[in-house]
Amino acid sequence: MHKIIPTEPRGLPNPIPDFDHLVYGVPDLADGVDRFEELTGVRPSPGGSHPDWGTANALLALGGDTYLEIIGPDPEQPESPGPKPFDLDRLTAPRWVAWAVKAPGIDERVARSRRQGYDPGPVVSMGRRRPDGVELAWRLALPTRWRETLGGVVPFLIDWGATPHPGGSAAAGLRLLELKGAHPEPGRVRRRLAAMGVVMAVREAALQGLEATLETPRGVVTLG
Repeated sequence: MHKIIPTEPRGLPNPIPDFDHLVYGVPDLADGVDRFEELTGVRPSPGGSHPDWGTANALLALGGDTYLEIIGPDPEQPESPGPKPFDLDRLTAPRWVAWAVKAPGIDERVARSRRQGYDPGPVVSMGRRRPDGVELAWRLALPTRWRETLGGVVPFLIDWGATPHPGGSAAAGLRLLELKGAHPEPGRVRRRLAAMGVVMAVREAALQGLEATLETPRGVVTLG
């Protein structure tokens, strides 16, 4: 689990237009769910399996159509032939691996970003079934090479179409107060964010990654 940085309660969340969800990668999903409940006081709700990725997830609502996703290898699926998303194959400890931005009309959003100098990746269709049987379907754009996201600091794009948004059925009780990025060359990140039309604070740091501050029943914590 990440180092916990005590912080004082804050007022309004750091505004990130079109923020959709945060992705917390774990080597073992069951253990990750237990640890997150211990940290926040809220138990993540089962999300479902990703048949094409060999992964499964659990979810926590962050208010409105936003949420936090805990993702890890799915022990109920056979080992997938290709690499898992978000460099999960290399993961040895839990950490933020990605975040997503809402992109209705995703094809035009991708084309616009490419015109501005950054390729967010091909648009692919995905789906999963919730434990209650509801089928979810979405389209997303992920870079073919995950390192293009600079440690997950650069978001991927997601278009939920007409499917129910996962934030509406996830376990409630958390709120995202702030999300920011860190990178040894913040200018590289900012140029990619600008090409995608995304606004997020990025500071210079020795290591690349995300830092998120959450309001929880057990207080305000920052994971980074």
